[in-house]
Amino acid sequence: MTVISTPHEFNVPDLFVDLKDLLGDQLYLKCEGFNFAGSIKLKAAVEMVTRGERAGTLRPGMTLVESSSGNLGVALSLVAASMGYRFVCVTDNRCTLANRQRMENLGAQVRVITAPDETGGFLGARIRHVKELCAANDGYVWLNQYANPGNWMSHYRTTGPEIAAQFPDLDVLFIGAGTTGTLMGCARYFREQHPVVTVVAVDSVGSVTFGTPPGPRMIPGLGTSVRPDLLDESFVDAVVHVPEADTIRMCHRLVKGGFVFGGSTGTVLSGAQQWIRENRPERDIVGVAISPDLGDHYLDTVYRDKWVQDIYGLDPAEPPERPGPAAPPPRPQMESASIDSAR
Repeated sequence: MTVISTPHEFNVPDLFVDLKDLLGDQLYLKCEGFNFAGSIKLKAAVEMVTRGERAGTLRPGMTLVESSSGNLGVALSLVAASMGYRFVCVTDNRCTLANRQRMENLGAQVRVITAPDETGGFLGARIRHVKELCAANDGYVWLNQYANPGNWMSHYRTTGPEIAAQFPDLDVLFIGAGTTGTLMGCARYFREQHPVVTVVAVDSVGSVTFGTPPGPRMIPGLGTSVRPDLLDESFVDAVVHVPEADTIRMCHRLVKGGFVFGGSTGTVLSGAQQWIRENRPERDIVGVAISPDLGDHYLDTVYRDKWVQDIYGLDPAEPPERPGPAAPPPRPQMESASIDSAR
C-alpha cells in the first residue's frame, strides 16, 4: 500500500510499454504521465522549488512565476497549492484549454500571451512578461525553467537511473527536446554511468533549439523559439527533427492500438523510427523513448478531427502513413546563447 500526504510524492517510475507489435521496432516507451500533475514536469517542478527553498530564495507566501506552454504550469500549480505558494503562469494561445482549466482549478493565475514577439515566436514575449511581473511586484520569483539547473538535475537523479535499472542492455535513448531539462539530465547521467548508450534528441521542425530555421508550431511541449540556456550539445549524439504532421500521424497510429498519448510522445516516437530507418542497425537494438504525458491534455487539438484537418489538412480516419527515409537536417556549429539574446 502506498500512502502519501502531498500530491507530488506520488509518481510511477517503472511503467514501460513494449511497442514491438504496434510499431515493428524494438522500442519501449517510458510512461511519465501517471502522477497527479499528469506529466514528467512534476519532477522538475518539485526539484526547482525545493532547491529554491534550500537556497533561501523561496519562502511560503511568496508568488512563483513561470513561463510554460502547459505541463510545467500544471505541475507548478499543484506544487504551489500543496506547499504554500501562489503561482502565476504566463503561457500563450497554444496552451490547451484543458491545461488552462487545470491550472486555474488549482488556484493559479493564468496570463495568456496572444501576440508573438518581433521574432515571430511566443517564448520571447512570454519571458518578457514574466520579467515585467517580477520587476513590478515584490515577492514574485521567476524559477526560470530554461536555465535553472534543478530542471535537468531532477532527471539526472530520477529519470535516467529509472531507465538504467530496467534496461541494463540499453542501446539508444530517444528524448524530446523542449526546455531540454529531461534531455540534459538523462544525457549527463548516461554519459557518466553508461557511456555506450547513444542519446538521440528529437525536436520539432520549426524549432530553433539546434540551430535550424524557425517556423510555425502548433503543438505545445517540444521545440522552442529561443535556444535554452540548459542545452549542451556535447552530451547529445544525434538530433532528429519531426514535422508536426508526422506527430499527428503517430498519435493516431498509437490510438488505434488503444494508447492515447500526448503530442510530444508522437513526435519522439516518429523521430525514433526515423533514426532507426536511417541508421539501419545490423542487429536488433534495444531502444527506449520517453513519453512526457498522456493524451487527455490534447483531446481538443491532436485528437480532434476538425482541428487536425484545419491545421494540417490531414484526415485522421485514413490509415497513418509510414514515411520513407528523409535526409537529416544540417547540424550547424553553434555558439552558446542566452535566453535574452537567442532567437
